[in-house]
Amino acid sequence: MNVIFLVASYLLGAVPSSYLAGRWTRGVDLRRLGSGNLGATNAFRVLGWRIALPVLLFDMFKGWFPVFFFPQWDGAGPAWALAYGAAALVGHVFSIYVRFRGGKGVATGAGVLLALAPRAVLAGLAVWVVLVAATRIVSVASLAAAIVVPIVVRLTRGPDTVFWLSVGLAIFVVYAHRSNIRRLLRGEERRIGGRMGEAR
Repeated sequence: MNVIFLVASYLLGAVPSSYLAGRWTRGVDLRRLGSGNLGATNAFRVLGWRIALPVLLFDMFKGWFPVFFFPQWDGAGPAWALAYGAAALVGHVFSIYVRFRGGKGVATGAGVLLALAPRAVLAGLAVWVVLVAATRIVSVASLAAAIVVPIVVRLTRGPDTVFWLSVGLAIFVVYAHRSNIRRLLRGEERRIGGRMGEAR
């Protein structure tokens, strides 16, 4: 039963919401537009916030649902909740439905942690909102939020397993944003509503 739920977590996480939104609403393939990334940020840039917001919420749902519900249904322990979350995250980043392309895992990772450490996720979300408003650079906000979450988990004395999961997710998010980091260092990262090179 655990293996079935593990596979289900991956398949749910792999649902390419931004790709489907692009196809259904505009008839476009987001892999060929903007950054080419199948995440909410690229959906925002290409499709606008009215389409990107549902994409963001669904991507969070993909991480939250298996972590919150599957352990209740299979009677498994906390370790399996973490495994289901990891499977959903891998599914989002390496989606079997679109030739193993996907997003960078920020929203889905936030959904995983929302089921395990909601206060830390809310703190990370607050940091994300503030930095997006201040810098208009989504990658900066996402990287900062990913780093803040494990700090808050530790400060609020969350379980060690959740802390180390949040550390692992933070490392994963930083790794997934390595191209963004290179552009930031060159002053070439895009701002919301701006042009490439305006971030310098």
